[in-house]
Amino acid sequence: MKLSIAFLQLLPTGSLEGNMKKGIKACLQAKENGADIAVFPEMWSCGYAFPHETAGLRECAVPCDGSFVKQFSELAAELDMAIAITLLEQHEPKPRNTVCLFDRHGKLQYRYSKVHICDFGEADDESVLDAGDTFFVADLDAKEGTIKVGSMICYDREFPESARILMLKGAELLLVPNACPMELNRLAQLRGRAYENMLAIATCNYPSPHPDCNGHSTLFDGVVYLPELSGSRDTCVLETDEGEGVYMAELDVDMLRDYRRREVWGLKNRRPELYGEISEKRCI
Repeated sequence: MKLSIAFLQLLPTGSLEGNMKKGIKACLQAKENGADIAVFPEMWSCGYAFPHETAGLRECAVPCDGSFVKQFSELAAELDMAIAITLLEQHEPKPRNTVCLFDRHGKLQYRYSKVHICDFGEADDESVLDAGDTFFVADLDAKEGTIKVGSMICYDREFPESARILMLKGAELLLVPNACPMELNRLAQLRGRAYENMLAIATCNYPSPHPDCNGHSTLFDGVVYLPELSGSRDTCVLETDEGEGVYMAELDVDMLRDYRRREVWGLKNRRPELYGEISEKRCI
């Protein structure tokens, strides 16, 4: 089984309507390029730019059953292509940073809200948002078969527990909408998460010159060793440049599954009875 992934590394337009139209156009291009799934960068509905005063923030947020999200649900069915659309979601008491994954039939597979919000005590951080409270894994029906998919959003990847929980829930592929500089260390994080959990990670970022972003969307397939190779292999299938565009990469799902069957990383030698301290609240 092969899965073709489109990374919609796009500059926002400055309006909800403009982002919807530009997003639809990018999805059409992705389908023309043979995509099975298209992934947006973080909070595409507002281009990861949102007011921090209450009234403006509420006005900027959009409902998951509203026209913006519905357009992409209908488009997924029309194109026979899964779409991971991102938004500032209307939610009480505060909006959330959310990704909705629609399968190629237009059916919602999960609505995941960012668990680890960026609350740094700064005027422009995500402290005005609500955090999500669980991770989801769905069986995504693709043309060549079914694959288990979950999501992290940007800052979630800084916490190894995010990817580990998703792997333990059966995820084979993580879709990661992003809005930050993807430099050496963040790229190394993604490579490490894919390696230690034997799963693929597809991250879609905003291009330069979007504030604090630089493109470098990536696909790491998580397959470190192959029987025919004497050493390890590069798990990076795709790393884009900083420019705007619709970028394509192919995930070899069969190769990943063969690897997971014969290797032991992440699962066989775990000792969860010793890991209780990980969930304790403490300060270093």
